[in-house]
Amino acid sequence: MFCRAQLLVSYLRPSKIDGAKHAWAILALLVKRLRQVWPKVRIIFRADSGFCRWRMLRWCERHDVGYIVGIAQNKRLNAFIQPHLEAAAASFAESGTKVRWFTYLHYAAKSWDHPRRVIAKIEHTDKGSNPRYVVTNLESEAQALYEKLYCARGDMENKIKEQQLDMFADRTSCQRWWPNQFRLLLSSLAYTLLEAIRRLTFKGTELANASTLSPESFYLLHPCSRTSAPYV
Repeated sequence: MFCRAQLLVSYLRPSKIDGAKHAWAILALLVKRLRQVWPKVRIIFRADSGFCRWRMLRWCERHDVGYIVGIAQNKRLNAFIQPHLEAAAASFAESGTKVRWFTYLHYAAKSWDHPRRVIAKIEHTDKGSNPRYVVTNLESEAQALYEKLYCARGDMENKIKEQQLDMFADRTSCQRWWPNQFRLLLSSLAYTLLEAIRRLTFKGTELANASTLSPESFYLLHPCSRTSAPYV
């Protein structure tokens, strides 16, 4: 779990359980701790569809936590926006240019306690229709929430890749869980140190946003290697 570039939680879950299990408890502990330090801070939980669990959303609602979470498309959701999908297909057929619209709808799966507001992205390209959905309790324009807030989670995925590819966060060669979790913690500490160097030492320079896999960052970590090609 990240707040922009800063790592907040690093947890190795067993592969045989639901991918979202324990996330609710971790979120609750994290929110409690943040509010101990910053009582008035506005907290927004952003995640992909793997974490769309109505009990977690209800917890956010009860504890004044904003959320914007992906939700997997299904036949019922697509049926809600079918007129928009047909109109987008017709518009693309006429103009030949990509169509990208946004709208709100209210939706509840059978297991949910009540309907929630869902942002629908209606998109049609030369590859066909590509609808996407996110559920949120935030009040703002649908397109702005989707493009400026939800899609920004892609940067967090880049940070995860940095840990996995350069800090060996995904190395789990031990047969026991705790040694693997400890390795993940060491990797997380290494990432935290590198992030602090970029944020504090190189503030205002081209290295402030350097990726750990970029040539600039490689030379930062290995200053004697400027004459040789960086690792790939």
